[in-house]
Amino acid sequence: MPGDEGLTLYESAASLEVDGPLLEVGSYCGKSALYLGAAAQKLGRVLFCVDHHRGSEENQPGWEHHDPEVVDPELGVIDTLPFFRRTINTAKLDKTVIAVVGDSPTVAALWGTPLAMLFIDGGHGSVPAHNDYEGWSPHVTLGGLLAIHDVFDDPADGGRPPREIWCRALDSGCFQQQAAVGSLRVLKRVASA
Repeated sequence: MPGDEGLTLYESAASLEVDGPLLEVGSYCGKSALYLGAAAQKLGRVLFCVDHHRGSEENQPGWEHHDPEVVDPELGVIDTLPFFRRTINTAKLDKTVIAVVGDSPTVAALWGTPLAMLFIDGGHGSVPAHNDYEGWSPHVTLGGLLAIHDVFDDPADGGRPPREIWCRALDSGCFQQQAAVGSLRVLKRVASA
């Protein structure tokens, strides 16, 4: 996440005017959790970070964003949880940032707490991205924020699913855009579904 996008994420979260926790879908090694966690800490709230920590499709061996350093040598699979925990611990956000290790659609189906802010940055394939939007966006409270990462106008710059869910949010009439910086889009819930 580029610094200008991270700062926008922080400023959006720090300016929340509604009650409730923050939730991030797709934490990887924790960079965006630092921005959101710092804002949550400032507000006296918590940030839940939902991730199975096995990497998205683009992180798997043979794909463009594969990083062999995050592969557990004993298991032979990606495991970003130790990196995430180290990032959060180093930033002294342990009391603010809560890791929820699990499959996003499963956790979303059992979630019951209204969210002041939701940040979607999980799998960028069509099924994972749309599942994240469908599973989590209904939990954003009226006046709360929905942020989506990796929304690109030009298909050559990145996959289409994050853009598709951003369009779905706007077309629903439930969200209005508040900010657009780089590939980050921040929307405010203005109506119930």
